[in-house]
Amino acid sequence: MNLSDSQTAGVPPANRLGATEYVRQNLEHAISAGVVKVGQRLPSEAALAARFGVSRSVVREALRVLEVRGTTATRVGVGTFVIATEPISQVDFAGFGATDLVEARPHIEIPAAGLAAVRRSEHDLEHMQGLIESMQRTDDPDEWVRQDTELHLAIAEASGNLVFTTVLRSIKAALALQSGQLNDGSNRRLPSEHEHRSIVAAIAQGSITEAEDAMRFHLDQVKDVVLTERSNTHEGENR
Repeated sequence: MNLSDSQTAGVPPANRLGATEYVRQNLEHAISAGVVKVGQRLPSEAALAARFGVSRSVVREALRVLEVRGTTATRVGVGTFVIATEPISQVDFAGFGATDLVEARPHIEIPAAGLAAVRRSEHDLEHMQGLIESMQRTDDPDEWVRQDTELHLAIAEASGNLVFTTVLRSIKAALALQSGQLNDGSNRRLPSEHEHRSIVAAIAQGSITEAEDAMRFHLDQVKDVVLTERSNTHEGENR
């Protein structure tokens, strides 16, 4: 594939966009224009970094966004392949859109983490810590996702607020689907484990502020992967 300037002429220059967004828009433009067809492999991270004059980490992040948007799929050790010519308009998680989840979760899980810091029992704490340890040990992605979902529910239960617990239980399937997508090829597992440990450590210390801040940071990372600058997508493409 040759991403020439003429083939990406419809995309604004890098100085008008963030580096990741610039690379992402260039690649999506090339895909929609047929420069790269469905089933074909994109150039390597190193080749794309050289082409766009950015770091490999920027390219890697742009590829993650493409995958979340449904235009590519990354196969570990093989490469990134085009699977659709246009991004999907909305990722669906058990009837809820990605936007629905990232907008709602902070209003539920951040205050739940804060309340858990002052209301959790020793049993609650042991349960959360046990889930973290088990997640770190397991090699089964499906089991990791199950325990990830259980951990978030356990934090809500430790808050002692029945509304928070009921809401998370009602969207448990959606949380599991989202977790599975985020940790399938996006390298989010290890960062998530560190973030989970920070949340539970703050809860163990009884710090409302630190627990809320740790949960907020975790959900912000989830949001960045799922919806990176999605609100600016159409504006950038139509300039």
